Amino acid sequence: MLPSQLLLPTAVFALTVLQALASDTFIAAVYEHAVILPDVTDEPVSPEEALALMKKNLDVLEGAVKEAAQQGAHIIVTPEDGIYGWHFTREAIYPYLEDIPHPTVNWIPCIDPTRFGPAPVQERLSCMARNNSIYVVANMGDKKSCNSSDPSCPSDGRYHYNTDVVFDPEGKLVARYHKYNLFRRETQFNYPKEPEAVTFETPFGKFGIFTCFDILFHEPAVVLVSELQVDSVLFPTAWMNVLPFLTAVEFHSAWAMGMGVNLLSANTHNISLAMTGDGLFTPEGPATYHYDSRTEQGHLLLAELRARPRLSPTYPPAVNWSSYASSIKMFPGENNTFSGAVRRDVFTFSELRSKAGNYRVCQGELCCHLVYQMSNKSQDEVYVLGAFDGLHGSVIKYHWQICTLLKCKSPDLKTCGQPVERAGTQFEMFSLSGTFGTRYVFPEVLYSGVQLAPGEFEVLRDGRLKSKRGTSEPLLTATLFGRLYQKDPPHPLRPSP
Repeated sequence: MLPSQLLLPTAVFALTVLQALASDTFIAAVYEHAVILPDVTDEPVSPEEALALMKKNLDVLEGAVKEAAQQGAHIIVTPEDGIYGWHFTREAIYPYLEDIPHPTVNWIPCIDPTRFGPAPVQERLSCMARNNSIYVVANMGDKKSCNSSDPSCPSDGRYHYNTDVVFDPEGKLVARYHKYNLFRRETQFNYPKEPEAVTFETPFGKFGIFTCFDILFHEPAVVLVSELQVDSVLFPTAWMNVLPFLTAVEFHSAWAMGMGVNLLSANTHNISLAMTGDGLFTPEGPATYHYDSRTEQGHLLLAELRARPRLSPTYPPAVNWSSYASSIKMFPGENNTFSGAVRRDVFTFSELRSKAGNYRVCQGELCCHLVYQMSNKSQDEVYVLGAFDGLHGSVIKYHWQICTLLKCKSPDLKTCGQPVERAGTQFEMFSLSGTFGTRYVFPEVLYSGVQLAPGEFEVLRDGRLKSKRGTSEPLLTATLFGRLYQKDPPHPLRPSP
């Protein structure tokens, strides 16, 4: 441990070295992993059996790390649950966990693997990074002992955390993050007592990290970007796709654009659970992405990204998300609306009855405005303009405001909002806007076959999502997805501090 009087000069020197080595761009990689899963059991397996299963997945991940490094990648992100899978009880997950220390301990597990007790997974990840001179990002389980003096200590005397780790090109542990927003099925893990905002510096920018469900909440996602000003976010995820707004590639790309950062999104791959879709997303749109709902294979993606996107001449300007829509007056006939459900959310819809027009639909404090012209309309296809302003979720609730141009599943209006992957109608133009009560709005355009539309739309400073030209493919949805974090109710499952 360095004496306290040396910490500040040492930190300044380290920052100076990083600045001197700074790069304008870097090559990033993400790996969508078809996880080898254990047998489902309520009883814990032996530590040897747990390690044998994890070694199978680590072998696959190591192959991806080597390939990425050979192609020049500086960093690779692997997915949530990528080392041991899911569907665990609290007891069954325990043999898969390791004690992960705080990165301030200055530890390279590849060199000193037993310093903090048995740590074969951390040793393996550290050696992957060190042997290939690359940052390696992985998700695993952390265990921490506690006792009766801690009133929130679980009855089994330990905390379990869903945890991301980052090892630098020397194999040193440089970041550890405990997932703060657990999905309701993650009962094998504990909630951290406080949200963590984890960042670290590299020669190619300032990085932050969080996991899957975290992306939908203020802490840690907004804190990292808006307050701590990270350049890039590392995002291990196990994302189950939900059309029409929450497929992995469309929402993660939209989030990167709305927040103005790079998002390195690595997903698990499991067709039976609708898990697929990863990518390298930037403020200007996707650098590359992958979506495969047909095969069972993993996939490696690489792309060159700007290290500090805010300094780019093409960095998108600030947007007033309510400016244009607030200036629009009511249109005749706009009360011809009906209600329709997108999962549990009851939207207000209006059918687009002609090939061109102006429409306005309101719900709560949100009014959505659409100008459009179809270039070829399939006779059996129906599109609607929809608005939703309210709480989403069954157990864990959070506030959405959504304006959407949406293809219905069939000509029956009762199907509007149901998942649909194919369309035949293209648009010569569309312009979508809304009177949003938040600056956190994420623009999505999704084409037939769950394809993104990079470079084919733009967001104007007055809050309009516009096609630049006609759509090159039939349109599924064009959506402005807003989050009113200030209206979220208290989390019902997380213990009070």
